[in-house]
Amino acid sequence: MEQTLAGQAALVTGSTSGIGLAIAQFLHRAGAKVMLNGFGSAEDIAAARASCGDAPYSGADMSKPGEVRAMVAEAEAAFGRLDILVNNAGIQFVSAVEEFPEAKWDAIIAINLSSNFHAIAAALPGMRSRGHGRIVNVASAHGLVASPFKTAYVAAKHGVVGLTKSVALEVAEAPITCNAICPGFVRTPLAEAQVAPLAAKHGVSEEVALKQHLLAKQPSKRWIEPDEVARMALWLVGPDSGGVNGAALSIDGGWLAA
Repeated sequence: MEQTLAGQAALVTGSTSGIGLAIAQFLHRAGAKVMLNGFGSAEDIAAARASCGDAPYSGADMSKPGEVRAMVAEAEAAFGRLDILVNNAGIQFVSAVEEFPEAKWDAIIAINLSSNFHAIAAALPGMRSRGHGRIVNVASAHGLVASPFKTAYVAAKHGVVGLTKSVALEVAEAPITCNAICPGFVRTPLAEAQVAPLAAKHGVSEEVALKQHLLAKQPSKRWIEPDEVARMALWLVGPDSGGVNGAALSIDGGWLAA
């Protein structure tokens, strides 16, 4: 991979596994210094750090605004700059709206949406002063369309898309961009864990459960791979994407085309 990001510094939230880790690894391979963030076992965090060149790690809780802003300051102190911010951290909970636990609603809004705001607000002053910045928010296909029983997640991800557009307008005359990536169902351990229960519920094989139930709205009938999302993120933070700002880019196997 070309060293297109040599000399740059990045912070990726929710990057100890899944999409976030793939993005962090691609940024590292492109020459950027990367700070990781997220939960996991000590062994998993150590492995993630090693895969990104012994990257520094922040255990900041994305539901706590003070910790989010302190994490940005920590990244700037560690690297002397912060050129790239990728807001990826997120959680999910599924329930009928009238039964949706208030605590789950609050947690999803805090982690999936508000953490993006706090990280951006903390990172922008430095980006403005240095005259360069790239912000990528990992939203979702559910930031553009809805599904039942996911009210908090859908509301938060729609909010991420709106936040992205608003920030993009504020930085439009600066050499800073803010864009969103909207993946469909991505092959992650959490997503794959949904297949077996669906197969048992519907009395079908896991292959049928995957294609006819979990991926029912995804015309490709296959997972989006984390590396595919990472490649899109890598381009958005690279030197050739300066004209792309305020976009919500789908990578969903045709979901939004249906």
